[in-house]
Amino acid sequence: MKAIQLSEYGGPEVLKTVEIERPVPTGNDVLIEIHAIGVNYADIARRQGKYVIDTPLPFIPGAEIAGVVVEVGDKVTHISPGTRVVSLISSDGYAEYALADARGLIPLPEGLDFQTAAALPLQGLSAYHVLKTMGRLEKGESVLVHAAAGGVGTIAVQLAKLFGAGKIIATASSPEKLETAREMGADVLVDYTKEGWENEVLEATGGKGVDVALEMVGGDIFNKTLKCLATFGRLVVFGAASGEQSKLYPSMLMGRNQSVIGFFLPQIMRKPELLAPSMTELLTYLGEGKLKLTIGGVYPLEEAAAVHTRLQSRKTIGKLILEPSRK
Repeated sequence: MKAIQLSEYGGPEVLKTVEIERPVPTGNDVLIEIHAIGVNYADIARRQGKYVIDTPLPFIPGAEIAGVVVEVGDKVTHISPGTRVVSLISSDGYAEYALADARGLIPLPEGLDFQTAAALPLQGLSAYHVLKTMGRLEKGESVLVHAAAGGVGTIAVQLAKLFGAGKIIATASSPEKLETAREMGADVLVDYTKEGWENEVLEATGGKGVDVALEMVGGDIFNKTLKCLATFGRLVVFGAASGEQSKLYPSMLMGRNQSVIGFFLPQIMRKPELLAPSMTELLTYLGEGKLKLTIGGVYPLEEAAAVHTRLQSRKTIGKLILEPSRK
């Protein structure tokens, strides 16, 4: 089968198309014929060797896949070949086939296509738990969503509205992206490429600051976001897309009882009592038309390097999808 593999860390050019043996499922694993693959910033961090956990080489990126079960391991009894599923896996998703634990598979509802399914789990679950589990968003509270036209951002804006947020402030880097955030339900739009954007956020909250802030850029954006935080405010960090780290002096948080909280989705995935209900809730929103997923582009698997380049440009809107070719 074809797969996209990296044998060294670096830029998009290290992603190479290779021919490898198709894996065979045993135990609780199933083999999925992949029809759609979600592309994420985590894939870029893996490629660069800058992920939260080590990335062993050679390595096949890809954690978000949708497709059809074609073979099952000897311990699998509740899933049969032919079942349309979506799954989060630790790696190996940039391929024509991949193994997944049958216990973590989510059968696709009738009418849900593979592209949409692949666009939901990672960003949907991240947005959900950043807001609700880690951010502890309560009805009537204000929310600041950075990169609001991105994969997590577009979902976070919608979920914040569904969860009863009082005011949703969205930042983005262009008028087109800000318009996307408005369409998703944002109340206030802020261009974070302009000097003094943090003052606009404070003005929008009457000087109070936001109750919950979602931050995944890092560097100076983190520092300015902290300035936008209200008393008892929670700033949830779930990425560092800029590649820049920030200094945090804990004593700065004491005067206004503020919190800075880290989020890493695999920790949620290890808790079925958190994972399963949230995924069910997301699929319900999707089925009822309350949640809209934005597909920013669908590309052949062999164009993975070009897709990484596009994602890193920060000029994309919504989710980017890879598709293995079907002959």
